[in-house]
Amino acid sequence: MKHLLTLQDITAADFAAILDRAAQMKAKRSGYEHSLKGKSVGLIFFKPSTRTRVSFSAGVASMGGVAYYLGVNDLQLGRGEPIKDTARVLSRYLSAVVIRTFAQQDLEEVVQYSTIPIINGLTDLYHPCQALADFLTIREVFGAKQGVKVTYIGDGNNIAHSLLLGAALSGNHLICCSPQGYQPKPEIVAAAEKLARDSGAKLRVVDDVNAAAEGAQVIYTDIWASMGQEAEAEKRRRVFKDYQVDGAVMAKAAKDAIFMHLLPAHRGEEVTDEVIESPQSKVWDQAENRLWAQMALLEKLVAN
Repeated sequence: MKHLLTLQDITAADFAAILDRAAQMKAKRSGYEHSLKGKSVGLIFFKPSTRTRVSFSAGVASMGGVAYYLGVNDLQLGRGEPIKDTARVLSRYLSAVVIRTFAQQDLEEVVQYSTIPIINGLTDLYHPCQALADFLTIREVFGAKQGVKVTYIGDGNNIAHSLLLGAALSGNHLICCSPQGYQPKPEIVAAAEKLARDSGAKLRVVDDVNAAAEGAQVIYTDIWASMGQEAEAEKRRRVFKDYQVDGAVMAKAAKDAIFMHLLPAHRGEEVTDEVIESPQSKVWDQAENRLWAQMALLEKLVAN
């Protein structure tokens, strides 16, 4: 494991090991203070961020390293320098780079010209660091057992893609419930199904919210219009209006069900205030777990 561009880059054993280490770090709150001593991590962000930027910055600092936030306008990329040139230069200065951008192909190009680990901080296709935090959260509630029933309701976006792959790696079951025309990319579903053959995970893509929520142990949702889709926001509100997670949806889930959302949430759209503020909501633990999952990931990729 040299980079993390997508959860297809990771084995089931590595996935479990990162979650094990993240849980250990969180429980002890020590033992990692010098893991990144003398190391520097660049954070290249083409999109705004709260959780990704702050959790990586805080995590690197907690591990004794230094993080450099590099907005696109802080780099010559903003003036037309080829990304491959930037990759080669930053490889001479830094120990690793986290990139939050639009096109997955940009990360793939960076990797071709980089000699340091590259981490996907979010692209249009994948959000692997979020999925690591998500399955750490699920593990905290239900234990490390396999077969937890997870239902994702919403756009078949980068989160849906990474949840499918994460479920396949961890042996948990996932139903992705999205409207027709907004479902996950078939080739990514197929890749997840291939991984699921080894783990025993059961994956389904459906469009019926009530059937998808029935008996679920985790109900997960995301905003209807992601960054870069603002022009489609009104259309998406109409398409997704029946895909809101409210009290009625949660009532169909298992009695011990939890609610998850990666944040930011648009209350009154994809989720009601009643649900996100309920005792079933684990969104704040989920947000915290970005820190611990990414610290474990950095230790694996950068510390040695």
